[in-house]
Amino acid sequence: MQIPKGKKIYFASDSHLGAPTVAASRPREKKFVAWLDSIKNDAAAIFLVGDLFDFWFEYKTVVPKGFTRTLGKLAEISDSGIPIYFFVGNHDLWMNGYFNDELNITVYHQPKTFTFNNKTFFIGHGDGLGPGDKGYKRMKKVLTNPVFKWLFKWLHPDIGMPIAQYLSVKNKLISGDEDATFLGEDNEWLIQYSKEVLKKQHYDYFVFGHRHLPLEIQLSTNSKYINLGDWINYYTYGVFDGELLVLKTY
Repeated sequence: MQIPKGKKIYFASDSHLGAPTVAASRPREKKFVAWLDSIKNDAAAIFLVGDLFDFWFEYKTVVPKGFTRTLGKLAEISDSGIPIYFFVGNHDLWMNGYFNDELNITVYHQPKTFTFNNKTFFIGHGDGLGPGDKGYKRMKKVLTNPVFKWLFKWLHPDIGMPIAQYLSVKNKLISGDEDATFLGEDNEWLIQYSKEVLKKQHYDYFVFGHRHLPLEIQLSTNSKYINLGDWINYYTYGVFDGELLVLKTY
């Protein structure tokens, strides 16, 4: 895809709307919506790279209450013709068809590659990738198991939602941010994962969320690892102008 002159591609992750409560996260939601509004005029595409919500589960006819400002702004932007791509994270991995059907937003459950202006991108939330993190990997197998999801959906939403929301906030295996400090290149799993991928296939940019840290790491002379940070402490986002991808703060 060639980006039209004067247009940009934007990336954001880890807003965790609803944490620790919907009311407490509303100021952050308003700031996130203001950012969306500020980029809609020059956005060629928008990538939301996981954990937009601190908890999300779609019943057949029910979705979580709240987040009206965010969903409305995403609908407005999508209806204007700007493509939005959503990568599920470890907190909102229970998405089915709601975003596709109601907002015309493409949802991905696995990392995916893109090419913009001849630059190649490897994009994903990042949870469960690379070495280590064995506790979460085991938990993810349970959470994504069809039997588990089938059993959970039979809980009344007024019971299931509060339980899941509580666990999402409290359980560090799910949260993935227990140690949100830079561990060094040799100990950052996503950096190690990116280097392994590079041995088989070149990418100009690896773009992930999950770590809650804004990071720009040069992997080689022409390949860079980007972690998008979060909208809890940093309010950082990525912007690609057709030549370079950089992190900025809103």
